[in-house]
Amino acid sequence: MKLKSSALRVALLSASLALLSPMVAQAQNVAIVNGKAVPKARVDTLMQQAMRSGQAQNTPDLEQRVKEEVVLREIFMQEAEKRGLNASPEFRNQMELARQTVLIRELFADFQKKNPVTDAEAKAEYDKFKAQSSGTEFRARHILVEKEEEAKAAIAQLKAGAKFEDLAKKMSKDPGSAENGGDLDFAKPDAYVPEFGQAMAKLKKGEITETPVKTQFGYHVIKLEDTREASFPAFDEVKPQIQQSLQQKKLQDFQQSLRAKAKTDFKFTEQ
Repeated sequence: MKLKSSALRVALLSASLALLSPMVAQAQNVAIVNGKAVPKARVDTLMQQAMRSGQAQNTPDLEQRVKEEVVLREIFMQEAEKRGLNASPEFRNQMELARQTVLIRELFADFQKKNPVTDAEAKAEYDKFKAQSSGTEFRARHILVEKEEEAKAAIAQLKAGAKFEDLAKKMSKDPGSAENGGDLDFAKPDAYVPEFGQAMAKLKKGEITETPVKTQFGYHVIKLEDTREASFPAFDEVKPQIQQSLQQKKLQDFQQSLRAKAKTDFKFTEQ
């Protein structure tokens, strides 16, 4: 009697597994198209791509649309294969390029995952830029003319009481500032050509250059309006941008190292 009970349990278990097998297979597939299973893994991959792009949120509606897209792709793909399009050389070349694109993307993603930008690296980069951006900023106006005589005439008119803004609008050849009365806003001296920056930095607030300042653009008459200490955003405000920039730099260095190590007779155009 005991042997019969054991045999019965085995038989019942086998029957249960047989009934469950189609259900398990169905759970792993989205649909069956013309007798061919469409694996759920395709849906998962497309959902991951949508999430990675940051342009969509994981919702039941999105998942349903992705499932429909996957099933439609299977329908269209089967028709293309039925017509023998997958055997053409053009298709094979495109598939090879697509394979390379996906594999290269995974290579770069793997590198970035294993080589993240640390807080220390980001802070060091921030401190470097902050040091370069510190110092005094100057707000100046200028009048740009072609000839030295014109610049001297402008200086004479200013000494006689003419308003700098009005004279700049009338005489200046600089299209970027003439309409604003020659206003150049705040900037550090090294933002300009050396002759201009050096002359501007020597002025006191309200002063005008006594003699025309010659540069590659012509002759300038410069007035210093104001000065201030350069401001710089807090680290936390710019940290994401710094990390992104450093991550891109690391990836570029990685790509360059692979190129340098590769043995090839191909000659790259130097950049």
